[in-house]
Amino acid sequence: MACLLARGTWPEARRVADVLRRETIGGALLLLAAIAALVLANTPASGLYESVRDSHFGVGSLHLDLTVGQWASDGLLAIFFFVAGLELKREFVAGDLRDPRRAALPIAAAAGGVATPALLYVAVGLSRGGPLAGWAIPTATDIAFALAVLAVIGSHLPAALRTFLLTLAVVDDLLAIVIIAVFYTDRLHPLPLAGALVAVGLFAVLVQRRIRSWWLLLPLAVTAWALVHASGVHATVAGVLLGFTVPVLRRAPGDGPGLAEHFEHRFRPLSAGVAVPVFAFFAAGVPIGGLDGLGAALADPVAIGIVAGLVAGKTLGISVTTWAVARFTRATLDEGLAWIDVIGLAVLGGLGFTVSLLIGELAFGGGSATGDHVKVAVLTGSLVAAALATVILRLRDRRYRQAHEADSADANDDGVPDVYQGL
Repeated sequence: MACLLARGTWPEARRVADVLRRETIGGALLLLAAIAALVLANTPASGLYESVRDSHFGVGSLHLDLTVGQWASDGLLAIFFFVAGLELKREFVAGDLRDPRRAALPIAAAAGGVATPALLYVAVGLSRGGPLAGWAIPTATDIAFALAVLAVIGSHLPAALRTFLLTLAVVDDLLAIVIIAVFYTDRLHPLPLAGALVAVGLFAVLVQRRIRSWWLLLPLAVTAWALVHASGVHATVAGVLLGFTVPVLRRAPGDGPGLAEHFEHRFRPLSAGVAVPVFAFFAAGVPIGGLDGLGAALADPVAIGIVAGLVAGKTLGISVTTWAVARFTRATLDEGLAWIDVIGLAVLGGLGFTVSLLIGELAFGGGSATGDHVKVAVLTGSLVAAALATVILRLRDRRYRQAHEADSADANDDGVPDVYQGL
């Protein structure tokens, strides 16, 4: 009988612990950037903030005469998605998810966590006459934000829950990338797309030969990004494609880092510490207009659908799908876990900050009233999900801490460090 959310291998647990430490800082910077943007957008400094965000620079002949905000969303987020591509490939090549039995649950849960919010958004839109273009906005989970919250509130939660959330969020990002590429590409220009594929192919040849020279790889990566942008496909897709080309090897504990680990070590701090916070700073700044303005924004059918999708849709989609896997495959939860743990993680999946804001811009554009309502709804839904998850998982963390303290007198005879038991 299969075991749901079973404890992973020891190398996987160490990797998850390392990711949590890095993403905690990134999540804190993300939150600070969003707060700073909201403050500036609702003070006399709003004019300066908007003029900087909307100022143009770049080469128009290359379709790169963009605003500062567009450079942040199209350019800097490509780094974020490059790291996501590396993480995805590593999970399925060398991580615990190379085992189909382990991969099935987070993939199914991520699919449920994408489909249910989208359906709930559409249901709200049909019932209230709202536009349906933003159906994908509440489908994404923000990795940095969710892992940062979990790291702060859940120091004694089992490692299996943390691994599950990390993998769920990574697969969620893959689905979001597919949605962006397929449903939010208005016009496709074949020639630049073909050129982008050539640049990605050359990049792949070099990295497969273990070449790390930045003066070769960086120009190819920038060329691929620029051509994807010119093709009509959102430029962040280039980051994922480039990440997928980097080879990942299953290495013995004594081996040095491979090329994928080398790139992740170099680019994850840049992604979490610079790219995502800068994007959040230019994307989250929305004039609220006091309580009356907040109420008007949240009364928009688009905002109602987003908040309902993030808070209720994510919770139902992830938890019900996980229950269905257990029900129809005769799998059981790992010993010591409870379904309330799964529900708490499902609620935490409603933190849809970065990618949700990006999809909102693609669906409704920036500067429109609906676009501003989208930002308010994403911020509200994410904060509500974070608050509810904090209550649930904080209570569970207390329970696991008490159990750990009760068992602390028992020696760990198997030689596995205590960090593996609770991360």
